[in-house]
Amino acid sequence: MSAIQANHRRLYATLALIVAALLGFALAKLTSRPAAPPVESASETPASPAKLDLDASHLAAVGIELETVTPGNLSAEIRAPGEVTPAPEAQAIITAHATGALVGIDRRLGDTVRAGEVLARVESREAAAIAAERDVAISKAALARSVMQREQGLFEQHVTPRQDLEAARAQLSAAESEERRARAAAASAHVAQDGRSIQIVSPISGHITALDARLGSFVQADTELFRVADPNHVQIEASVTAMDASRIGAGDPAVVTPGSRSPVTAVVRSVTAAINEQTRTATVVLQLAGPLKTASASNGPHAGMTAQDNLPAAGEFVQVIITPRTAAAAGFVIPDEAVQRIDGRDVVFVRTQTGFRVQPVVVGSRSGGRVLAVSGLQAGDQVATRNAFFLKAELGKGAGEDEE
Repeated sequence: MSAIQANHRRLYATLALIVAALLGFALAKLTSRPAAPPVESASETPASPAKLDLDASHLAAVGIELETVTPGNLSAEIRAPGEVTPAPEAQAIITAHATGALVGIDRRLGDTVRAGEVLARVESREAAAIAAERDVAISKAALARSVMQREQGLFEQHVTPRQDLEAARAQLSAAESEERRARAAAASAHVAQDGRSIQIVSPISGHITALDARLGSFVQADTELFRVADPNHVQIEASVTAMDASRIGAGDPAVVTPGSRSPVTAVVRSVTAAINEQTRTATVVLQLAGPLKTASASNGPHAGMTAQDNLPAAGEFVQVIITPRTAAAAGFVIPDEAVQRIDGRDVVFVRTQTGFRVQPVVVGSRSGGRVLAVSGLQAGDQVATRNAFFLKAELGKGAGEDEE
């Protein structure tokens, strides 16, 4: 009986061990957690590049233009319409200078001429008279020199007294004075070599903007025949209110927008003290500030253009923006088209040696196609303005290629 009980005890112990093992395995399965999936490194996530390297030839092809950033205040700017006029020293009205028949026309409307170039010829009695006086004066001076030389020789030989030599010397001085006067008169009248005609000469270099001459026609001395203007020397006359005129002073910077072309920088030359009785406005005269702060990106990061490269034409109407120097700077005023939207941020493209960098900016206000950037820029930075959206498209293209 005791042997049977011992066997039952061993059997129960074995069963207990088996049940305990099964319960432990089940509990381990229930409490175990699945392995977390691998997490991608943040460095592997593609991000928009902060720089954009582009060849200058590509920039020239799409017409990217730059503008140098300067401090300004959008609310203090004065906007006014303006008209481009030739500078006083850069336009000339050319008359006949003598009464006679127009026997030659050497230049046409629109031609480019140089200072001193002959435009036409007028055959005139006055020309013949001036030429004759010149020739007579030259002959008298030559005779007086010959007499002077003879008297000098006789005096040295003690043949003639000193008073004869002094008289010959006085006659020579008078003859030479008359010769100089006659030559100057002929040169001033532009008498031709033939001695019969007067040459109509341009006093300045430029383009012929008006021509009222007919071959063979009889003209008076004060008849206007040509107008010549130098397109490289113009000024802008802007009309401002009396209140705005009191805020403007000579030397204030300005931006001139000539139609669809790039803006050019200018400076206030003068402000009229009187107010026009009809328009109740004052006239502000501006002149171009030499090298433009608007430049083509194809010329390099710091290249500038001369004023002649983008000069508005005389007679053209423009928009003028004047920033009084007395106004406190609130940020940097740039064209609205310079600001692009990328990833929910306002950015501009700042020129570098190899291309552009994407620079986030904070826009304060917008007005009249211009933007006040209150932060993100520094004075002297060159930002892409016209066609800056091409850079945004190029930036997006580069991001797409990285993802592939």
